[in-house]
Amino acid sequence: MSVAGFLAHSALAAARDQSRTAATERDVLTELFAMRRQLGWAGSNLNQVAKALNSGGDAPYLKEALADIHRAAHAAKKAVDRVTNRQEGKAA
Repeated sequence: MSVAGFLAHSALAAARDQSRTAATERDVLTELFAMRRQLGWAGSNLNQVAKALNSGGDAPYLKEALADIHRAAHAAKKAVDRVTNRQEGKAA
């Protein structure tokens, strides 16, 4: 699933969940959009690393780019867990 598709799916799920408070919904949506920004930055950095390496250059910022990707992946997992846990609680 694409990032945009995930965000759309999550937003629709949040809109259908009547048990959420406005503050909780705002927190989840804020986290999802922050995750999207982090993934965009991480993807951009990784593309720059790939371009440098493919052209025979060096990528001295490889560690930083990988750290960005790990942070973005962690944020994505955290956001997915929050959405999933709410949906499981609703079904129980």
